[in-house]
Amino acid sequence: MSISVLVVDDSALIRSLMTQIISSHPQLRLVGTAPDAYVAKEMVKKFNPDVITLDIEMPKVDGLTFLDRLMKAKPTPVVMISTLTEKGADATMLALELGAIDFIPKPKIDVQAKFMAFQETVTSKIIAAASAKVTKRTANEAVSQTQLSYTGTELIVGVGASTGGTEAIKDLLIRLPASYPAIVMTQHMPPGFTSSFAKRLNGMCALTVKEAQHNERLLPGHAYLAPGDQHLSVIKYGADYRTQLSDGERVSGHKPSVDVLFHSLAKAVGQNAFGVILTGMGRDGAEGMQAMHEQGAKTFAQDEQSCVVYGMPKEAVKRGGVDQSLPIPDIANALTDAIRAKAKGNRY
Repeated sequence: MSISVLVVDDSALIRSLMTQIISSHPQLRLVGTAPDAYVAKEMVKKFNPDVITLDIEMPKVDGLTFLDRLMKAKPTPVVMISTLTEKGADATMLALELGAIDFIPKPKIDVQAKFMAFQETVTSKIIAAASAKVTKRTANEAVSQTQLSYTGTELIVGVGASTGGTEAIKDLLIRLPASYPAIVMTQHMPPGFTSSFAKRLNGMCALTVKEAQHNERLLPGHAYLAPGDQHLSVIKYGADYRTQLSDGERVSGHKPSVDVLFHSLAKAVGQNAFGVILTGMGRDGAEGMQAMHEQGAKTFAQDEQSCVVYGMPKEAVKRGGVDQSLPIPDIANALTDAIRAKAKGNRY
């Protein structure tokens, strides 16, 4: 059964490009294109699309306003089309908070050589969105932080996520106190967007959140996000741990790759590491989490019921690398309990 798609974009060029991509894929069916939110509103009523691709920057009513209204009236899987600018990245982060499933950076149309990669990105993200869980976000929801007083440097937490992961990571980090072991994170996201995401998290969390730089000493109370175009690893450096960034090939189909991060934690940190794998399409991170588990690390996966896409956690569970599958609030509590027990055992 085909996936029906509505394209909403004020650019005739983008509408034409999206029409070409969607119409040529056997699993997708284009039901229409709309140049603005008013036309889109009527098309949503008429066609009831499975997935909507939505431009953020539109005249009359912008994409964020339309998205907000759509999610309140008729929650539908939405993939945002975003410009590669700081303003576009910030708007994309807000769109994901409002309930969009994923986003696609708007291509530079004059670069024909990149068309095939863009085509694959569009189709894969639409197909993933069609099977994703759409939930109404509750703005400014009150959350309670876990309680922990940790100032050491020997314990490290690794977090990996993909589709739906920006909100999942936020939901986890806002529950953690400033006195927490260092956290290293890989979220599948293009360059430029990771910087905006880290800044947004930093403004919401007790932890200091930043985009990782090469050869940084990992400090408690800090969370380090892999840049969108580099793998993030952790290495042992004397008595400390440091970040290592590398511009290698894609691993498990991604750069940055969760597998790269988790394998480095298994090797460098061993039983003093903790692994968390959150919502996402595919299997990146499953092999690395298994390696962490085999080295004695405590590992957690987001449960199926709370995932936007239960792909990466499912693969990690299938491999036997997960100690517990839980919703995010329970992961925060169980992770903190495990850290407290390990810290006590290490006599901190």
